[in-house]
Amino acid sequence: METKQGIGTNKVLRKLALAGVITALSFATSSVVVLPNMAPFQHFFNVITVVILGPWYAVAIAFLTGGLRMILAGRTILAIVGAIFGAAMGGVLYRMTGKYIAVVIGEIIGTGVVSAIVSVPVMNFLYHAKVPSIYFYIPFFLPAAVVGAVLGYIFLKFMKQTKILDKLQ
Repeated sequence: METKQGIGTNKVLRKLALAGVITALSFATSSVVVLPNMAPFQHFFNVITVVILGPWYAVAIAFLTGGLRMILAGRTILAIVGAIFGAAMGGVLYRMTGKYIAVVIGEIIGTGVVSAIVSVPVMNFLYHAKVPSIYFYIPFFLPAAVVGAVLGYIFLKFMKQTKILDKLQ
């Protein structure tokens, strides 16, 4: 018979193991499936992770995936900046409402607008880029966020319908 401490430890280990698998899948799909200037699977996994593991895990996985993409796939800091705000905003909205659509809206606004705007001073400072407008990255970030978040929503609905999601949570 396990103690309460042992049960809690097993739950944390299970969550960390699942986070590792999600990070690997997110990195692999985001590095391989890249449409012109879009990596929608990063946003797909942000939405799923918020629901399955929670917002802090989603932000950590977004950060790790972006970091791996920078180190191993030669991407810029936009790989990180373009993912963490959507995961955070989606996580906050999901915590407030408990609705999948809230994660989707948070991911789209957080990535498509907030991350896009934050990316301008980051690129100007770190890469000495001369980005012409504060809104420059929105046309690049928004479509990726919409495609990935909607795919994540569809996947969550399917998982809920088949009862697999209940087992993961």
